[in-house]
Order: sequence, then structure tokens, then C-alpha cells
Amino acid sequence: MGLESIGGNIRKFRLMKKIRQEDLAEKAGLSTNYVGAIERGEKVPSLEALIDIVNALGISADMVLCDVVHTGYEVRHSLLAERLEKLSQEDRARIYDVIETLIRHSTRTMP
Repeated sequence: MGLESIGGNIRKFRLMKKIRQEDLAEKAGLSTNYVGAIERGEKVPSLEALIDIVNALGISADMVLCDVVHTGYEVRHSLLAERLEKLSQEDRARIYDVIETLIRHSTRTMP
């Protein structure tokens, strides 16, 4: 199911916000060891811990769960769409061309 991606996403957003693991743990009311185990994919956070972590990071749960919940891809898509809107038409076209090439050469498709 890819539950280790939950911890990876937590780590990604923590690093993006330049928060130390210790500070996240303190802000979320969790131990540093527990947060570390979650980020390494060794533990899956309880619902309460997940809520505490996303609130401490100032992000939504769907941002962390986007790789394991199918509707999370919509969130990722809308975040990407927001970023693409800020680009020139020429840059957007170039990016879409790259994406189309990657899809065309992809060896694995989902049902």
C-alpha cells in the first residue's frame, strides 16, 4: 500500500518548512524517536498523531496521504496546476511536452 510514503511526505514538508525533527516532535507533543520512526516508514502514525503532525506543520492531511489515498492525486494535481498557472504559456507548453514524453515512455500503467 505504500504506507512508508506517509513518513516520507511528513519529512518532505518538515524539511520544506525548515523545521528540525525535534521541533516538530515538541510542537506535535510526540517523542522525537516516534517522529523519526514515522519518517523512516518504520511506524504508521495513529490518527491522533497524524492530526498533531499536520497541524504542527501547518499542512492538510491530504498532502501527507496523497500517495496512499486515491483522491489525494487530485490535491497533487491542483497544487501543480497552481504552480503552472504562474508560468508563461511557452513554459507551460514545454512542461506538458516533457510530461507527455514521460507518459509515452512509461513501462508501468495503473488500472
